[in-house]
Amino acid sequence: MSLLRSLRLCLVARTGSCSVRGFGPSTDLPSFKAGSLLQSPQPWHTFHAGPWLSSSASSKELLMKLRRKTGYSFVNCKKALEACGGNLKQAESWLHEQAQKEGWSKAAKLHGRKTKEGVIGLLQEGNTTVLVEVNCETDFVSRNIKFQQLVQQVAFGTMLHCQSLKDQLSTYSKGFLNSSELSELPIGPEREGSLKDQLALAIGKLGENMTLKRAAWVKVPTGFYVGSYVHGATHSPSLHNLVLGKYGAVVICETSEPKANLEDLGRRLGQHVVGMAPLSVGSLDDEPGGEAETKMLAQPYLLDPSITLGQYVQAQGVSVIDFVRFECGESEEEAEAD
Repeated sequence: MSLLRSLRLCLVARTGSCSVRGFGPSTDLPSFKAGSLLQSPQPWHTFHAGPWLSSSASSKELLMKLRRKTGYSFVNCKKALEACGGNLKQAESWLHEQAQKEGWSKAAKLHGRKTKEGVIGLLQEGNTTVLVEVNCETDFVSRNIKFQQLVQQVAFGTMLHCQSLKDQLSTYSKGFLNSSELSELPIGPEREGSLKDQLALAIGKLGENMTLKRAAWVKVPTGFYVGSYVHGATHSPSLHNLVLGKYGAVVICETSEPKANLEDLGRRLGQHVVGMAPLSVGSLDDEPGGEAETKMLAQPYLLDPSITLGQYVQAQGVSVIDFVRFECGESEEEAEAD
C-alpha cells in the first residue's frame, strides 16, 4: 500500500537530474560508445620500465592521453605504455585485455551469489521503447554510476537489436529477451564484444555478482502511442535519456487522432500499471471485482478510485492495447505472470 500512496502523492511529479562527480580524469562521464567503463582498483603485473619512459614532456603527454582516453589509473596506464614500448594504440588494447581477464576471473568467483537488488532502465527513441533489468547484490552498488553505465549499455544494446529487426509495422510489435539472449547482444556497431563482456568488466571493478536479467521492447506505427513510467525515477545528463528506477511500465495505446496530452496520459497509465499490477488488459465490458481485479480496464483507477481505468481512458478517447511491467528483483514466476 505504501507504493500506491506514493504513486498517488507523486502524481505527475518528475525527479530531477543527479549530477555525479569524480569519475576518471574529469567530472565528465564517458558515454558507452567511448572507451571502457572501468578503472582497475589494483595495479596489474609489474613490468620493468622501458627506455621510452622518462621525464620528457612527450612521455607525460602520452600518459595523460591514455589516461583521458581509457579512464584507467595512472599506474596502470604507465604499466601499459611500458609493456608496449610507448605505442598508444597497443597500450589501450593491453589495458582492456587485462581488465577483461580480471573481470572474468572475479565473475567466476562470485557466480552463484544472490542478486536481488539492481535497477530497471527505460529508454525511448522514436517509435521504439525498451525496458531492461540488471541486478546486483546490494542497493549501494545499484546507485554507483559505473553500474548505471552498465545498465545504459544494456538498454542501448537492446535498442539496437530492436531497431535492426526489419518488420513492416501495421500494428504494434512486442518482444522479450531472457538473460542468455541479452548477454549475447553486441555492445554496438563501433565496438567489438558482447554485453556479457561488459558485465564481466563491471563485476571486476565493483566486486559484486551481477546479472543481466531480462529486457522487453515495443515498436509502434503511426496511430499508436507508448506511455511510460518509472517509479522512483532518477535522471542523469551523462546517461542521456535513460531513466532508472525500481519499477517500470510501458503502456501501448491506440488513438484515432493526435492529442496534446498523450505524454501526460501515458505517464498516468504507466503509474496505474506499476501500482495496481494488472495481469491482463481485459475489456471495457468487464465488471469490477472478482476475477476482473487483475484486469487493467476493470480495476479502480489508481489516481481516482471512484471510477475504473476503463472509464478513465474511454473519456480520454484512447484505447489501451497492451502493457509491460517490470519490478526489480521479482522472481521468475512473478515475472512470467506479468
